[in-house]
Amino acid sequence: MDNDFDPEKHHVTETRYFEDFAVGEVFRSPSRTLTDANFQLFQAVSGDNHPIHYDREYCRRHGHRDLLAHGFQVLMQTCPGAGLLPHYLGPALIAFIEQSSRFLAPVYSGDTVYPALTITELRPQRTTGVITLRSTVHNQNRELVLEGEQKLLARKRNPTPEG
Repeated sequence: MDNDFDPEKHHVTETRYFEDFAVGEVFRSPSRTLTDANFQLFQAVSGDNHPIHYDREYCRRHGHRDLLAHGFQVLMQTCPGAGLLPHYLGPALIAFIEQSSRFLAPVYSGDTVYPALTITELRPQRTTGVITLRSTVHNQNRELVLEGEQKLLARKRNPTPEG
């Protein structure tokens, strides 16, 4: 038995606090090809039973080349936890506090998506700070299919009484 091991100190990376981030930093998540299995699982979890998401013939009759991804199925690719950002924040991460998005182009079964989060603003508060992120998803054709904004609340390393 290794008496030096402490699960509380088992981190992917060193913790970065609010002050350790900079506007312009980019956090990419791995690319993913959305398969029929992804569509089936999303339908099961979301309860969305519109045929545009699971009936190929319905899709073709309505001008789509394949199953059309639900907007939230594309949005969830931008989840900070799908990449390394929450590991950098570690215990400094307090909460995911806001999200908005725009769906710009269709995503179909078989498409590969490339999610990224870019810091656009750092708003310090007294003991915490709000990290604003631009979320983007591109497809394999380099088209921007989703863009939005997310906000995270993070602890400061050295909180100041005046903010």
